[in-house]
Amino acid sequence: MKQRGKRPCLKSKDGTEIQLPEPIFDLLVKVIEDMRNGRSIVLLPEEETFTTQAAANFLGMSRQHLVDLLGNRKIPFHCVGSHRRIIFRDLREFEKQRDTQRHKGLKGLFKKVSEASLHEQITALPWFCF
Repeated sequence: MKQRGKRPCLKSKDGTEIQLPEPIFDLLVKVIEDMRNGRSIVLLPEEETFTTQAAANFLGMSRQHLVDLLGNRKIPFHCVGSHRRIIFRDLREFEKQRDTQRHKGLKGLFKKVSEASLHEQITALPWFCF
């Protein structure tokens, strides 16, 4: 429980305290909660490099689709010998752009459905769920 006016801190056995910014405290609380619930926590530096398979797994796509994206220069990469490597920061940037494009597409589709007055017809279908 936080006390008003006091900043969160880490305290060692010998009494040494390190004050924490609120976002760091909130992150540590989430990490502790996740660990208590048996979830794995992975911290990676932005400069960590991924193999094509690891990058595809991270993005939730096939390795071949990722390789096609690399070939089309949609995601930056470099080679180590004959093997392609992708920097984690670049994966996260691609993921962010992809998600933004997906949201725009869905909003556009929803707008077209609404304009065509099809919303009630679509939601009435037995297999459709919101």
